[in-house]
Amino acid sequence: MSYILFEIQDGVAKIQLNRPEVFNSFNQEMAFLLQQKLDQCAEDPEIRCVYLTGVGRAFSAGQDLNEVIDPEGPELSSIVGNHYNPIISRIRYLEKPVVCGVNGVAAGAGANIALACDIVIAKKSATFLQAFSKIGLIPDSGGTYTLPRLIGFQKASALMMLAEKVSAEEAERLGMIYKVLEDENFDTEMEKICVHLALMPTKGLALTKQALNLSMNHSLEEQLGVEEELQTQAGNTYDYSEGVQAFLDKRKPVFRGE
Repeated sequence: MSYILFEIQDGVAKIQLNRPEVFNSFNQEMAFLLQQKLDQCAEDPEIRCVYLTGVGRAFSAGQDLNEVIDPEGPELSSIVGNHYNPIISRIRYLEKPVVCGVNGVAAGAGANIALACDIVIAKKSATFLQAFSKIGLIPDSGGTYTLPRLIGFQKASALMMLAEKVSAEEAERLGMIYKVLEDENFDTEMEKICVHLALMPTKGLALTKQALNLSMNHSLEEQLGVEEELQTQAGNTYDYSEGVQAFLDKRKPVFRGE
């Protein structure tokens, strides 16, 4: 059995974490497989959108602690540095939209991997948990970078220290995620959203993502310069020309992600 399920349809690469018996908690093999699949998504021009979700009742419960306590297993430094940090970097620098469908519990590293994605949508029954403090660890997988920027310093600090569970509806209210969907409509609606993104001008979306990444540590003047540079790049794309022409022709554009 593969710990990662992967399929491509209608320009969307669907990646599913597949250790449902342990709530899709990460071990070394699953972490490396996810990195490989994200690399494949980056390299394949037929893939225009990436959809990351989980099999079963969880998105991911985070790190498999049985691996941590195994004398033959990887050290914590290796787990963070070689498993999770490369996943977060791949998600943030992948030049295509990465949509996370949180289908159940997202805890620890699982929560922070979800929050690193470009668009995060959760089932109404899903929950989020910064579980690290319960075992004396700090949030990793970019959590101390991402969460304060999403919901503010005080809220992030409290959730990390108190390890309080957050419902999907509360996560949406806080601005932690984009949207909540009813459980029974979740799979259908997620497919529609991802296919819609795959049909959009994905080169422009990639440049938008690049601008957002850079904005995290820029002054206003620096970011205005970034916008000028990236807008010039966007204006030289096929999709820009097609979008303008389609508007003038009063027809639906056919974008190529170029």
